Amino acid sequence: MPRTSEGNKKPPTAATNLIAGGGAGMMEALVCHPLDTIKVRMQLSRRARQPGAPRRGFIKTGVEIVKKETPLGLYKGLGAVLTGIVPKMAIRFTSFEAYKQLLSDKKTGIVSGKATFVAGLAAGVTEAVAVVTPMEVIKIRLQAQHHSMADPLDVPKYRNAAHALYTVVREEGFGALYRGVSLTALRQGSNQAVNFTAYTYFKEWLKQWQPQYEGTNLPGYQTTLIGLISGAMGPLSNAPIDTIKTRLQKTPAEVGTSAWSRITKIAAEMFKQEGFHAFYKGITPRVMRVAPGQAVTFTVYEFLKQKLEDSNLAFTGGKYEE
Repeated sequence: MPRTSEGNKKPPTAATNLIAGGGAGMMEALVCHPLDTIKVRMQLSRRARQPGAPRRGFIKTGVEIVKKETPLGLYKGLGAVLTGIVPKMAIRFTSFEAYKQLLSDKKTGIVSGKATFVAGLAAGVTEAVAVVTPMEVIKIRLQAQHHSMADPLDVPKYRNAAHALYTVVREEGFGALYRGVSLTALRQGSNQAVNFTAYTYFKEWLKQWQPQYEGTNLPGYQTTLIGLISGAMGPLSNAPIDTIKTRLQKTPAEVGTSAWSRITKIAAEMFKQEGFHAFYKGITPRVMRVAPGQAVTFTVYEFLKQKLEDSNLAFTGGKYEE
């Protein structure tokens, strides 16, 4: 079983993960947010394709948003994302490293592939509960609005992230921010389990083939490439979960109806009215959003982590060997 061979190199501290993870998250949001807006619009579209009608793909969806709402329409919800993504990425990398240390072999300090998978799963669930679910609820509410950002008279219900947060809590209660938390945790957990495991294995294989990079970072283009590939694996494995979650978080709660009842109702209606393909609406922009996002995240994270560890500050801690 592959494992990195970086000797007894100490793992990064929480401070390193907070700074490097936060910086990586900010860069990822700025680069990739338009694709996320297109993905959400496609997932919220309830139009079943008529026989012979052309498929409404991600390019057409993006063009329609730009025409009707200006290019700024592609950045709806960015405020909510930037507010949440820095702590999200900081929590992701910090908790992942903490779980790895917890799951490492107590005698040798080695982290197995299975332990990496579980650590990624736990890190995904942690970020989902701590940050991602409230952020997604606000982001989706903003992205679902079809107003033109060029027309000052076209006033939407939610003006910005802060106003959306205030309005949702006032009208629907604090619990509305955690609508779909189980699906979000399932999506984030499976994403990060696959993502971190694949990235760790790819990174180890490349270092085995290129011994000169043992104990140091791979070239940036190689980190970007393996981040891109590992980032694409999660969305392909859990697309239906993400689509149902998006629709659940877009609408207010129904009195007397449990979350599980609403999830099953949404899934049944999607299948009946739109067909099986509806569960994979937005899969193209989602892969195009998540895969490059992970490529940017890992590249920036590894770069910043290396810079911090090479500085004179105390940015190392713990002890384990992957």
